[in-house]
Amino acid sequence: MYTDAMKAGIVGASGYTGVELLRLLAGHPDIDVAVVTAHSHAGQVVGEHTPSLAAAYPGLVYEGAGTGAPDGPDAPDGLDSLDGLDLVFCALPHGESQRMVPALRDRVGTIVDLAADFRLRDPALYPTWYGEAHAAPDLLAEAAFGLPELFRSALPGATLIAAAGCYPTAAGLALAPLLRAGLVERGGIIVDAASGVSGAGRGVKESLHFGTVDEDFVAYGLLHHRHTPEMEQILGAQLLFTPHLAPMVRGILATCYARPVPGAGGGTSGLTTAEVMAVLHEAYDDEPFVVVTDAPPSTKATAGSNCAHVSARVDARTGWVLSLCALDNLVKGASGQAVQCANVALGLPETTGLPLVGLYP
Repeated sequence: MYTDAMKAGIVGASGYTGVELLRLLAGHPDIDVAVVTAHSHAGQVVGEHTPSLAAAYPGLVYEGAGTGAPDGPDAPDGLDSLDGLDLVFCALPHGESQRMVPALRDRVGTIVDLAADFRLRDPALYPTWYGEAHAAPDLLAEAAFGLPELFRSALPGATLIAAAGCYPTAAGLALAPLLRAGLVERGGIIVDAASGVSGAGRGVKESLHFGTVDEDFVAYGLLHHRHTPEMEQILGAQLLFTPHLAPMVRGILATCYARPVPGAGGGTSGLTTAEVMAVLHEAYDDEPFVVVTDAPPSTKATAGSNCAHVSARVDARTGWVLSLCALDNLVKGASGQAVQCANVALGLPETTGLPLVGLYP
């Protein structure tokens, strides 16, 4: 347990998840942001780049930090400023932190990675789903998976944490209790999920222009989206995942379909909505960041908060179990989750610095 404020760094602090980390940590009483890096914005004042942060971080300047291989001429540069920090968040695009983290491991206390670089346990999955071999496969077994509601026991004292992705968090929270209770089959699961455009990052892309996204709703990553193996690892189940881009800034709504296990349920007529809802209540009623709701979950209800909203139904007519989860992809789906994981790892109260209340309207 720390008694003085810890010093933290954010690598890749100019992107949406980095900015969200800065917003959340500005209100964290036990973590002070000491260093922020952004290679393409080195030397720029944070508040000039993102004016919403100007009041909280007057004078804070982005430093440079390279990536590249952990050893040799392409080794990461600009890491000296991170030496001795208690906590470092890596908010980099996939593929970059796996090259930087090996060089950081002995230089800082705890590392929380927001990308997918250390989420998958099997290194053979990276060439299949990410197109290249993992640069530090020996670290995969050391990384604690960062989804506290489902894997909290792995987090206390962890020094390398792979925070779960936004889509997998939504699908995992919706389905894991039902699978763990033996109520639904571990095959034939379908996950349809929609995300706001901030999930694609802050970079300029033609597909994310206002004129492209506004008044449109489109599926992408058909059959081979890279979050699929992460979901299957979380759930221990096989599934078909189809993501969609929705014309909103924040939010994820996952609509998940599963078949009940034959004989599941306490009555003679099969599994019921009351039974699946009872399982969700048992799993989450003591969780500060999960709300079990009778109403269909709404992305608007979660915007700006670290809370996920879940609900479930059983359709006796078709035999399908329907489970839904809504969350803010930048908070519970990314930066808030990272702070929540860091709190647990460092022995702080889990809710410290994290908003329970969303923004409305």
